[in-house]
Amino acid sequence: MADLLTLDEMRRWDLWKRATDEVWARVGQAITASTGLSTADFAVLTRTVEAAAPPRQQDLADQLGWSRSRLSRQLARMEERGLIIRTATPTTSTVEATDRGRTATASARIAHAASVRTVLLARTPEHGEFWRSIERLAEAQPGEK
Repeated sequence: MADLLTLDEMRRWDLWKRATDEVWARVGQAITASTGLSTADFAVLTRTVEAAAPPRQQDLADQLGWSRSRLSRQLARMEERGLIIRTATPTTSTVEATDRGRTATASARIAHAASVRTVLLARTPEHGEFWRSIERLAEAQPGEK
């Protein structure tokens, strides 16, 4: 069995989890308060709106790291609310934002930007080792992806 984390390592791990959870929660709350969109709605809509052509449902699931069933349930709720439409063919399904979905996305992006600036960027150094470390963490590790 591998060695367990030391007390200091565990403290740093706990701080990392709490910090990321707090940032995600506060950004999500700002989006919801401003637009009524959930973070899941926002994740789907931004990818759909940014796509050059309506994305395949499977491609969305892959981009989000979600199971097909999770995405399907999310899309059904969004379709009921008039945010997206799905088009099925014999081989695939595509997803497209409606005008309502595009309008909600534009509003949500403004709330997102303001919240990210307040919750994260204003509280971290603009340059330096912190962001270099984050960049290294964001890179795929050998043998991953």
